[in-house]
Amino acid sequence: MLRFYAAKDDGSQATLAAPLSSYKSMLITTPNRAKHFAAMVLIGDGIMALVHPEKDARAWKTGPKPWRDLMHGLSKRPMLTRAIGLAQIAGGIWWALKQEDSSED
Repeated sequence: MLRFYAAKDDGSQATLAAPLSSYKSMLITTPNRAKHFAAMVLIGDGIMALVHPEKDARAWKTGPKPWRDLMHGLSKRPMLTRAIGLAQIAGGIWWALKQEDSSED
C-alpha cells in the first residue's frame, strides 16, 4: 500500500496525508494546463500515426458514419496518415511553445 506524507512547514516530523492531496496540483485546473495537455495529446497521436499509421487510424474508428468512413480511408492510406501525423506533431509543438510564450507575459 502506498502512503503519502505531507511535510510540515516548521520542519517537524511528516504526517500521513490523504492520498489525493498530493495530486491536487497535478490536476488540469487552469486553461493553460488544459491547452498544454491538448498539445501533448496532439504530439502523441501524431507520433503514433508516424509509427503505425493503419493502427492509429483504426483506433479512431468509432463515431458518426462520415467519421468512420474517413478513418477507414486513412487506414488504407498510410502515407497520408503519416503526413497528417507529422502535421499534428508540428502543430502540437507550436501550440505548446506558444503557450509558454504567452505565460511569460
